[in-house]
Amino acid sequence: MKCHDTELPGVILIEPTVFGDERGFFYEGFNQARFAEAGIDAAFVQSNVSRSSRGVLRGLHYQWPNPQGKLVSVLEGEVYDVAVDIRPTSPTLGRYVGIMLSADNKRHLWIPPGYAHGFCVVSEHATFTYQCTTAYDRAGDAAIRWDDARFAIDWPLSNPELSEKDRRAPFFDEVPLERLPDYPG
Repeated sequence: MKCHDTELPGVILIEPTVFGDERGFFYEGFNQARFAEAGIDAAFVQSNVSRSSRGVLRGLHYQWPNPQGKLVSVLEGEVYDVAVDIRPTSPTLGRYVGIMLSADNKRHLWIPPGYAHGFCVVSEHATFTYQCTTAYDRAGDAAIRWDDARFAIDWPLSNPELSEKDRRAPFFDEVPLERLPDYPG
């Protein structure tokens, strides 16, 4: 497994070692000891899978309090995946990392607690999986507008299909400080 630090502290791109032959392939999607060696000390308590069509954008989502760390990957198709630092006192506040994740490249992205997360589907459809370090908390469920100019995310689509929740999400500057993650998180 190869791990690559990104421009955001703690956000790590993971490329698993893939073993393949004419029958198919095998790789470890998670190995606690190897991930700990890479600086990812995570215990997962919830696993989620979603399927979306081309042009669907989900995000930017986060949970506060009870923030979630997420290990995300794609089982089918391709997505543009984004992590945004939304911690008000962070030196990287407002910066984001955007990475293509696909069933073909088998990459994973580790997004530690304190970041907002979103993705858009660029293939016909995509099956997306994420392992979470804390359980879903409806009271802490939150979102920020996908097209907030403060972040200037270079999404690979301009008119995405959004849920009602994401369409109504506030801009970052409209979110009360007590509803944003602490730094260092």
